[in-house]
Amino acid sequence: MKQTHLQKYMITGVFFVSIIGTLSHFVYEWSGENFFLGLFFPVNESTWEHMKMLFFPMLLYSTLAGTQLKRENPCLRFGMLAGILAGTALIPIFFYTYSGILGFYTTFLDVVIFYLSIICAFYLAYHLTKSCKNKKYFLPLSIAAGVVFILFLIFTYLPPELGIFAQP
Repeated sequence: MKQTHLQKYMITGVFFVSIIGTLSHFVYEWSGENFFLGLFFPVNESTWEHMKMLFFPMLLYSTLAGTQLKRENPCLRFGMLAGILAGTALIPIFFYTYSGILGFYTTFLDVVIFYLSIICAFYLAYHLTKSCKNKKYFLPLSIAAGVVFILFLIFTYLPPELGIFAQP
């Protein structure tokens, strides 16, 4: 894949996930609290539910747009999966770091964290796709992404009693 195609793909992805992820924050409420949609869109204000705002839109983007590009670049799927998992993990890491340091949280910083996590996810995906050094880890990464996917489905309506699942 030509580098410019990969760069355009990643930049477009940042915008796609930013827009779809932002809108996804409201889908559950807009749907009249539809049970099925709640599996994929945030159902409350917990940190866990906000992680869906990156995970599912980026997974959708990488599946749809990546289908056209994976032939040209065999490491695209690996890079995107790594980006999805890293970006999703960065949301609680950044949130609990800043709120622990400051002693409070603000909506403004939460929004900044969301967009920063998206940028980091695509930055990582870009570099891993380009380097193609760690493709041998594709299977464990796929399993990890599958586990996270299933946990999102289960913990939407059956969350454990842990802080990450609590509404602030």
